[in-house]
Amino acid sequence: MGKYYCLIAGLPDITLEDSKLTYSVADFREELDGILTDADKKLIDLFYLKFDNKNLLAYINQSESNPEPRGRIAYDELDALFQALREEEKPPKNHRIPPYFESFLRLYLENEEKENKVDVSWEDRLAALYYAYAMKNSNPFVVAWFELNLNINNMLTAITCRKHNLDKAAYIVGDNVVAQALRTSNARDFGLSDELEYLPELQRIAEESDLMLREKKIDLLKWKWLEEQTFFKTFDIESVYAYLLKLEMIERWVTLDKETGDKTFRKIVGVMKKGSVNALNEFKRNNNK
Repeated sequence: MGKYYCLIAGLPDITLEDSKLTYSVADFREELDGILTDADKKLIDLFYLKFDNKNLLAYINQSESNPEPRGRIAYDELDALFQALREEEKPPKNHRIPPYFESFLRLYLENEEKENKVDVSWEDRLAALYYAYAMKNSNPFVVAWFELNLNINNMLTAITCRKHNLDKAAYIVGDNVVAQALRTSNARDFGLSDELEYLPELQRIAEESDLMLREKKIDLLKWKWLEEQTFFKTFDIESVYAYLLKLEMIERWVTLDKETGDKTFRKIVGVMKKGSVNALNEFKRNNNK
């Protein structure tokens, strides 16, 4: 891993309250491409796979194009992989496509072949594979970041399920210690008070009825975590990665429409109260980071 003195020193200070973008997430990637070592570039690419994930989901939903321009895996590349798997041929070599894409498409094809297709959330399946892939990384900071997000998303999902009498085990993603506890425990803290130091704060956040305020508090929790984790890594790749993550948060808030967000939240809660089996899927789609 390299040291990035000039890069870090030249980056403008940012806060979550910024109303203008210093860089877009896409622009920052272009700048980093010519600066980072090959090993560090792979860490950054791991972040951007979330946009390729969106294009993969669009592909299986029969979209004829990649709707997310920040992804770098082309539609034709996805199609070549899918058709090879469908025909039981050897998939084409492509260093840009991570191995979990193939695992995901194999699961999808297996489900297609069943007479009684399983009603699954393919978004959840892909998210689980993505987190598992990211958490095998050799960089402890990156692993910890993905696990933090996995735990936060799962905790909020479990609390929402409990509130609306839904089966939480069907909606928890991943298989780490926290995910296992959330699936099986009926304790108020899911038996995780000793495991997650931020659990009390997250429980308070989950009780916030204002969608926008709740989302801001979640981002503040993550922002604080990033600052703590990079305090002694000022000029390392971890600080570059953290800056990228902060840019993404700002970009999301700058482009977020408050009125639309509030209406979506009220709609989701209304559906949940009616006991819809699709409630949690909708909740997670609208709260996906």
